[in-house]
Amino acid sequence: MAHDTIHCLVLHRCDPSCNMARYYVLSIETSLFGDASLIREWGRIGRPGQTRIELYETQSMAVEALETWLQRKRRRGYALRDG
Repeated sequence: MAHDTIHCLVLHRCDPSCNMARYYVLSIETSLFGDASLIREWGRIGRPGQTRIELYETQSMAVEALETWLQRKRRRGYALRDG
């Protein structure tokens, strides 16, 4: 079974005045067992970051979690990357 990416959002937050350049990636994929998974990756731009995978019973639950994380990150100053 292939892993199909359903959603993928790339956010960034850059502030040269305090030497900050960070990224945050949110994506929803199907796990090997058919569950929906929310994959979060984050870190400093240009460096390896961290990854967390959260499993959900349905795709709609994963989408809801993605939207919650998107709201949190936008409140903290992250913006969607163009392209």
